[in-house]
Amino acid sequence: MGVFVFLPLVLPLTAWPVARLAEQRLHPRTATRLLAAVAGVSAVCSTLCLGLLMIVGTAQLPGNPLPDSWSDPDVRAALPYDEIAGRAAIPALLAVLVSCGAAAWRQVRVRRRVVAALAGLPPTPVAVLPDRTPYAYAVPGGPVRGGARGRGRKTRRPGGEPRGHGRVVVSTGMLAGLAPAERRALFAHERAHLAGRHHRHLLAVHLAARANPFLRPLRTAVSYTAERWADEEAAAEVGSRRSVARAIGKAALLAPRAPAAALPAVTGGDAGPVPRRVAALMRPAPAGRAWPPAGTAVGLAVWCAAFGATVSALSSANSAVTLFLVLRGAASPM
Repeated sequence: MGVFVFLPLVLPLTAWPVARLAEQRLHPRTATRLLAAVAGVSAVCSTLCLGLLMIVGTAQLPGNPLPDSWSDPDVRAALPYDEIAGRAAIPALLAVLVSCGAAAWRQVRVRRRVVAALAGLPPTPVAVLPDRTPYAYAVPGGPVRGGARGRGRKTRRPGGEPRGHGRVVVSTGMLAGLAPAERRALFAHERAHLAGRHHRHLLAVHLAARANPFLRPLRTAVSYTAERWADEEAAAEVGSRRSVARAIGKAALLAPRAPAAALPAVTGGDAGPVPRRVAALMRPAPAGRAWPPAGTAVGLAVWCAAFGATVSALSSANSAVTLFLVLRGAASPM
C-alpha cells in the first residue's frame, strides 16, 4: 500500500480553494453538484483507507478474531509505520462510524417528527399549519396521493414541472408577514428545493464532513449554494428577482432560526447568509456555464479539486487491491 493509503485522508485539502470560489464564480446549480460530488468521493475514499488501516491494526492485537496469517510480517510491511498508523486507525474509524450513524439517526428522527406534524392534513402539495411561529420548509418524499387527477401519479403544474417530489410546509405566521407576490416567491423557492433534490446534496456533504473534518468547508459552501440555486429557480419562475429578494429578507427577519433547520431531512430551514443571497439577486442572473475556463482562478480550483478526488479514488483502489493481494499471499500455503 505504501504512502498511497494515507493520501485520501489529506487530499480533501485540495478542495478548499474551490469551496469558496464556487460560491462566487459558478452557477449555484453547478457549484452544488460539483462540491457534493467531490465531498462524497473524498469521504468514501478516506473512510475506505481508514478501514484498510484498521484491518492491519486489528490483526496486531492479541486475541483478535482475524486469521493468524493477517498478522504476518509481510502484511505489516505493506503499511508504513504499521504499529502506529494501524492502531490509530481503529478509534478513528469507530469515531467516523459513530458520528455518521448518529447523524443518520438524527435525520430519521427529524423526518418522523415532521411526518407526525403533518398527519391528518389533506395530501396537498402545500401544507399550511395553524401556527403563529413563522417558518417554511420543504419536506422531500413521494408523490402526493389522492385528488381528482388520480391516485399515486405525479401531477404537473401549468408550467410543466412535475409535482410530487414532496410537500411545502408553511405556517400561518409566515404567510401573515408576506405580501401575495412574496408568498408566490416563497413557494417557488421551496418547490425548487424539492425539484432539485437538494436534500440529497445536503445530506451527502453533511455525512462527508462527519467522515472527514477536512470536508467541512464544502458542507458550508453547499449549504449556501443550494439556497442560491433555489433562489435562482424561484426568480425564473415568478419572473422577478426583486420579489424573491424581498421574500428572502422578510422570511429571514420573521424566522431567523427556523425549527426545521436541524438536518437536511427537510430543506429550507437554514436561511443561509441572507445579505449575500439578496445581493446576488440584485445582480443579473448568473451564466449557466457547466465548466469554467481553465485559465481562470475558479477553473484552476475546479481542476485541482477534481484532481484531488481522482487521486483519492485511485489511491484507495490501489491500496485495497494491494492489501487484498498481500492478505491472499499470506494466507496461501507455502
